[in-house]
Amino acid sequence: MIIKLFAIFTWAATWLVIFLRLNKKTSLARHLGLPHLNAIWLISLTLHGITLLQPLLTNGAPSFRLLSSLSIVMWLSSLLLYLAHLKRPLETMGLLIIPPVIGSLVIMLLAPPSGQPIKLDNGLSLHILLSLLAYSMLALAACQALLLALQSKQLHNHRPNGLIRTLPPLQDMESLLFQLLSSGVILLTLSLLSGLVFLDGFFGQQVAHKTLLSLFAWLTFSILLFGHWRYGWRGKTAIRWTVIGFFLLMLAFLGSKLVLEYMVNKT
Repeated sequence: MIIKLFAIFTWAATWLVIFLRLNKKTSLARHLGLPHLNAIWLISLTLHGITLLQPLLTNGAPSFRLLSSLSIVMWLSSLLLYLAHLKRPLETMGLLIIPPVIGSLVIMLLAPPSGQPIKLDNGLSLHILLSLLAYSMLALAACQALLLALQSKQLHNHRPNGLIRTLPPLQDMESLLFQLLSSGVILLTLSLLSGLVFLDGFFGQQVAHKTLLSLFAWLTFSILLFGHWRYGWRGKTAIRWTVIGFFLLMLAFLGSKLVLEYMVNKT
């Protein structure tokens, strides 16, 4: 519990440092250099990571219940963003990612996950790892799409605010979006293939909706990437298809776990 509280505090501090650095209107902002941000971001990742390892240390196996999985996805998203931020100016995306990260920790603090841990064997560990990485990468793509939509709207209205001015040029933002989508689709493809190979009942009754929604999400992202490559799709089209694909993927991820853990297993 104490580690979760510290993690929540450091994540909130990380968000505040990003905001102050981007705002640049206070004297404190001038003293907050990139090393300060990187250090507190890394501390937040470490503390959050320790909370995720606790079930493994306690039970000998990790927990992949709904709340734990949500926190893992948020941690992976923030880790991927941190690594990308070391090479590109992506601090603004942190303002969108960190609040859900904090939310996932608060939920776990108020309602600790229960249930038996999952034994990772027969390729299940590979499938779960690829799935979580795919969800995390595509979550970043969805955040990037939202930032791109806001940037495009404000530039169109000739009223870019301070935070939007900190973003890279529109063309670079679109390029990054499709890089995230491409990486996410590769991971999602590998996740689906590993599930087909290693999991019994991949299209079984209890998980059929998850599999179908994941396939629809994969198809949505793949059509968008093909349209971008073949017909130059971009702008609003790219944003809409990205949001729709991510919505389908989250329905597959969160919806299936919600139904199985809190409805089916309760009856």
